[in-house]
Amino acid sequence: MIKDNPVGDYFWDSLLADIESLVLYAGIHRREHGFYRTLAKRFPYAIYYDIVDDIAYVVAVLPMRRNPSWIMRKIERRS
Repeated sequence: MIKDNPVGDYFWDSLLADIESLVLYAGIHRREHGFYRTLAKRFPYAIYYDIVDDIAYVVAVLPMRRNPSWIMRKIERRS
């Protein structure tokens, strides 16, 4: 039997809402490590994305509580 996980569902729904907001706000965020970065509204996560031909492509969703060098290594792998 699969149990519901309301906290996990809320986390996922919140991140999807933040990603979907890129439809309106893509490109207004500052660039970090070669990609645009927006912060999730409810959780300590950053959404890194790039814009190609007016389409925002999410490159990574990373936890902000990690060591900054870890974050930079993850981002550099996606360049």
